[in-house]
Amino acid sequence: PDGRKSVPFVRTGFDEDQGRFSPNGHWVAYVSNQSGATEVYVRAFTTNVRGSSASAGGSVLVSRGGGTAPRWRGDGREMYYLAPDGKMMAADVSAGSEFRAGAPTPLFQVPSGAIVGDVSGDGKRFLLVTPAGPSAMPPFTVVLNWTAGLTK
Repeated sequence: PDGRKSVPFVRTGFDEDQGRFSPNGHWVAYVSNQSGATEVYVRAFTTNVRGSSASAGGSVLVSRGGGTAPRWRGDGREMYYLAPDGKMMAADVSAGSEFRAGAPTPLFQVPSGAIVGDVSGDGKRFLLVTPAGPSAMPPFTVVLNWTAGLTK
């Protein structure tokens, strides 16, 4: 209603998704297959849109060897992501006028099939949605000849 129009953050021929704003709102972490593998990248976000994109500058690779589910620590000085082997990874980042990412290090193994929910502001706790497993399944009861009970 105020005359503004939406524009894409990134416009490429690749698949980009899972975008997450940095705590200060100046950077966006996202997943892209631009290298041929699914990796975590960061680009600057701008509200001063020129042309057809809300991003400024180029993308910076954060993950090494693949990654999904990027998350920021509350102070914006560390990023987390899920590596293809199921390890939660951490990378120190510097997000001043330029974005720089340090070498990622593994933190812990994520249970198979888990979905990354979020990370606490201090980066010490992770919310993971994990499958309940077959032992947690409620019993399944089969009633045979149930129509005989209808006539009584």
